[in-house]
Amino acid sequence: MKVLKILFSSDYGMLGALLGLCAFFSIITYEEQQPVGAEGANRLLPELENLTVLDKSVVIAGKGGDEGKIFVDSLQALLEERGWQVKKVVKGGPPELGRGLRDAFARNARVSVLACEQSFVDMPVLENLNKSIPGMRDMHVVHPRSYKWPNFLKASNLLNVANQIAVIAIIAIGMTLVIITAGIDLSVGSLIAFSAVLATWIIREWMGAGDATALGMFAGCILAMLACGGLGLFSGTMVAVLGVPPFVTSLGMMMVASGLAYLLSGGLSIYQLPTSFDWLGRGDDLLGIPNAVVLMIILYLLAHLLMSRTVVGRQVYAVGGNPEAARLSGVPVKKILLWVYAGSGALAGLGGIVMASQFISGDPKYGLMYELYVIAAVV
Repeated sequence: MKVLKILFSSDYGMLGALLGLCAFFSIITYEEQQPVGAEGANRLLPELENLTVLDKSVVIAGKGGDEGKIFVDSLQALLEERGWQVKKVVKGGPPELGRGLRDAFARNARVSVLACEQSFVDMPVLENLNKSIPGMRDMHVVHPRSYKWPNFLKASNLLNVANQIAVIAIIAIGMTLVIITAGIDLSVGSLIAFSAVLATWIIREWMGAGDATALGMFAGCILAMLACGGLGLFSGTMVAVLGVPPFVTSLGMMMVASGLAYLLSGGLSIYQLPTSFDWLGRGDDLLGIPNAVVLMIILYLLAHLLMSRTVVGRQVYAVGGNPEAARLSGVPVKKILLWVYAGSGALAGLGGIVMASQFISGDPKYGLMYELYVIAAVV
């Protein structure tokens, strides 16, 4: 009870609400799961190892498609490492399974085990083959056992959710710093569009379009981020030096960035890009974790270290608490504000790069209403 009181207190109410929503979605999506792909292969391996067979001969069968191929390839590699003889590998539906088993028994006097996905066991094909192929009567048929688990808490779903919010989360880092200093930045949504359009325009016009190299794409993205950082710096100058309210400044910059994106692209999408441009937005090189999520985690770790372990981080808090007291204490208030708004712009530019990579294009309509999503995420 004490934990519940803490979670639903005013200090931790949002965390409590989030955990409550997670629990709700976990309960309503709790159902039987059929292991597929590499997970199915790993779950089936112990059962195969516990079988008592005269010889370790096996036929592996998986459905067509990516998951079926992954199941077959993963299980084959695991079994061959442990001394099993894979007599036949079947990828496809019932007709392919029938042909594969007939071929396996025609070439070998005995096959001890059929290791297959659950879908094959539920089909009448095995019963029919059992009648037409005598050797199958002594063959063990094994498949990954089902288990109960919420769809919401599946690793694939959690990674997908993290990948979907990566752009908002990245930009929220910069927005957090701005809001800590008692400011606001309404331009981040338009900066997403401007960054995506500028990066893809540079790649198309200067770096060879569809033939652009990795270095050329990187250069285009860096230039777009720097341009967004420059626009953020201009907003910071208006706020810190000229004393223009952050709301007015960032609202004006929102219109400017949106207009620049439309002028640069002619109001059309820019899609003349290499297919490898999707590496940041769609790749998953680290243990299957999307690259955008890995980038998001790294940035949050760096932001945490910045705000909790550095002088600059403490100065940001001081400026937000009382600018005049911070100035009298020797804190360079104007420099901090310039740095914060420039950082917010650069991170919005990075968010635009991630979005452009996800869609392999730049579009002036990207980032619509994202400033509200980001502010909501921060607050």
